[in-house]
Amino acid sequence: MKKLFFITLAILSLSFTTAKADNDRVISKEKLPANTLQFISTHFAGLKISYVKEERDLFEKNYQVVFTDGTKLEFQRNGEWKEIDCRYSQVPAAIIPEAIKKYVSEHYPNEKCLQIDHDRNDYEVKLSNRLELTFDKKFNIIDIDD
Repeated sequence: MKKLFFITLAILSLSFTTAKADNDRVISKEKLPANTLQFISTHFAGLKISYVKEERDLFEKNYQVVFTDGTKLEFQRNGEWKEIDCRYSQVPAAIIPEAIKKYVSEHYPNEKCLQIDHDRNDYEVKLSNRLELTFDKKFNIIDIDD
């Protein structure tokens, strides 16, 4: 009986923690970190923001900016970009690291970069031909997925 009580208590505690961890809310763009606002004004000045959302998980906080044309940007807590998804246009060239631009222009000269994201380990790029390229931190190609 004691065992069942402790298992139930553990499950309930975990469910409350999980429910509390998913805490997303819409915020004004002025509440974004200064470097995020600078990034948006530099690379996406001509686009109108639809909404800005703060996403809180158990151990991290991210920001998502969605524009009226469907472009989505995701930023880490420190304001550094994490993911850029330009569904109907291309990722601004100034954002893409030079080594990735060079690889794409040499191997896929007619394709556009529609999405790019990065984390501690790699960069992932989605091209207009639906190929997904993965690069390590030294910009060596490590995977091509179709």
